[in-house]
Amino acid sequence: MFNVLRVPRTRLLVRSNASLAHKRPTGIPPPLQGVRILDLTRVLAGPTATMLLADLGADVIKVEEVSRGDDTRSWNPPSAPLKEDAPKGTAHLPPESAYFLAVNRNKRSITVNFKKPEGLEILHELIRKADVLVENYIPGKLDEIGLGWDDCRKLNERLVYASITGYGQTGPYAKNAGYDVVIEGEAGLMHITGEPDRPPCKVGVAVTDISTGLYAHGSILAALLSRQQTGKGVWIDCNLFDTQIAGLANVASNYLIAGAEAGRHGTAHPSIVPYQVFPCKDGFLMIGAGNDKQFNVLAIKILDKPELATDPRFETNLKRVFNREILVNIITDTLMNHDRDYWLKKFNGKGVPFGPINNIQQTFDHPQAKARGVMIEVEHERAGAIKLVAPAVSYNGKRMPVRRPPPWLSQHTEEVLREELGYTPDQISKLRADKVI
Repeated sequence: MFNVLRVPRTRLLVRSNASLAHKRPTGIPPPLQGVRILDLTRVLAGPTATMLLADLGADVIKVEEVSRGDDTRSWNPPSAPLKEDAPKGTAHLPPESAYFLAVNRNKRSITVNFKKPEGLEILHELIRKADVLVENYIPGKLDEIGLGWDDCRKLNERLVYASITGYGQTGPYAKNAGYDVVIEGEAGLMHITGEPDRPPCKVGVAVTDISTGLYAHGSILAALLSRQQTGKGVWIDCNLFDTQIAGLANVASNYLIAGAEAGRHGTAHPSIVPYQVFPCKDGFLMIGAGNDKQFNVLAIKILDKPELATDPRFETNLKRVFNREILVNIITDTLMNHDRDYWLKKFNGKGVPFGPINNIQQTFDHPQAKARGVMIEVEHERAGAIKLVAPAVSYNGKRMPVRRPPPWLSQHTEEVLREELGYTPDQISKLRADKVI
């Protein structure tokens, strides 16, 4: 059974821009309510994993460095503007960075210097009461302090201990720090990203970090189920390098099965034409005519060029691939005669896959984004009303609620020490004076 704990209620204003469905959504009870997670991670991969677990109802206690906290707290601009009536004792803190706010909802924040004996004891006390510990230190680093897997399972044999690293716990690169953009290059992704005649390019967001967070989130849920069966904790080894190689998907399989090396194709597909981004008069469109029928519709009903459908150079996909450059130039010249809205109307309802290339404002203004309620607004004690991306999954028609805004640094230190560990006000004052918290 999971440890049952009481999480103090906090006032939280949550507003969604989604319209009410015709049928009242019921949602589900928080499936991880009563699960306590110690989050010793920073930046993106680890915080993504713990945020997803917090969304499911887990009590995530984010353990941060005393003076600065998570690295991303200082990654601004941009940041949220500060309220004039922000809580007392927070004036010395920087504004809440947009980066930090993105991946830390539904968590509590405590600051502990666990390199000091008193701080280490606080961590040990929390570990005894925890279900999960998540960390992203270089392998061996926490062992030196007394917070490695072997140390922690002696304190709590039912603990799920998730290690998120750059290269895993074994192998010649195990001690190397992991950075998304480096591993994008080292594990094949950058080699296949970008235009064929241009240098390799990174993806626009830290996709390797995010994917690793998703893997970690799933593996922690699996380990909790394993613990129900065995009564024993689990050590999870999750890392960016393995994750990125797994994320190569069919590209990796092409090499392993057929020895086929990959290359860069920009937005184009190596074996389907036309299947890429095309410019028009005032923007760009993604067009994907995946078979001969779709190509004929594209030529006749959308581009008003019926001659393309009967041109022997383009009558099959194999021939279109062979004559890629000629066909792409013809389509580009045609699309450049009109603006994006004109072509979107022409494509609509014709059965040919298409879509506009939207900037971020256009993405959030998209009618589907508004209908789905992908943005929520929460009340933050230091920053006021802030907008966040909503949890991506609905259960029985309802998303899991955002119970807490992303915490300001050390917001819950005294609360956790007092209510969870039984520290007295005098003890807490001494720990603060000694710079332990």
